[in-house]
Amino acid sequence: MKKHRVPVAIGFNRRFDPTNRAIEAAIGRGEVGEVEQIVITSRDPAPPPLSYIKVSGGLFRDMMIHDFDLARWLLGAEPVEVVAKASCRVDPKIARAGDVDGAMVILKTRNGTLCHINNSRRATYGYDQRVEVFGSKGMVRSDNLRPTAILTSNERATDSRDVLLPFFVERYAQSYRHEIDDFIDAVLSRRKPSVGAEDGRRALLLADAALQSHRTGKTVTVRAG
Repeated sequence: MKKHRVPVAIGFNRRFDPTNRAIEAAIGRGEVGEVEQIVITSRDPAPPPLSYIKVSGGLFRDMMIHDFDLARWLLGAEPVEVVAKASCRVDPKIARAGDVDGAMVILKTRNGTLCHINNSRRATYGYDQRVEVFGSKGMVRSDNLRPTAILTSNERATDSRDVLLPFFVERYAQSYRHEIDDFIDAVLSRRKPSVGAEDGRRALLLADAALQSHRTGKTVTVRAG
């Protein structure tokens, strides 16, 4: 790709989501001070078909890979250590296919900033997507998006809200549009896309390190080479 100077964009659409962009901008303005901890929650409403599980590369590479990229972007630094724990509690068929359906990972940067990522293949209440950034001056966090923002109170409940959006197509509709616009602009203006091949490579390094940590039970050091 470097040899032929071909523009390559990686489909890490969460960087283009308006809510995530607002969080990243708040970090850049210093609203949380020095970032000390980040928590990323990403849970699908239901597992994908078993046929997909068998060819997906596994939860760390096909699902959490997006969270690894989001973590790198928000941290503003490369994680150097990875610790992962995973299990299969949703569907035993997933385990028999050689994968897991729930995982928790902790990333650590060279300066000691920590990022906790938790994934599950099943959230009965909808597509659960939340981010929390905690620092020396405070915290910024995002809530799940819903069809509307209204609150309803009656004899059965107080401040009840709409259920969560069903899945990624609805939740990240805007980010997909922004992502495509960015790639078109990159091609027309002959600049590099905002998320390129190196971002994909580094996210995959983290995914592979998480898988190794899960299998060995050890902390894995990440080398960018």
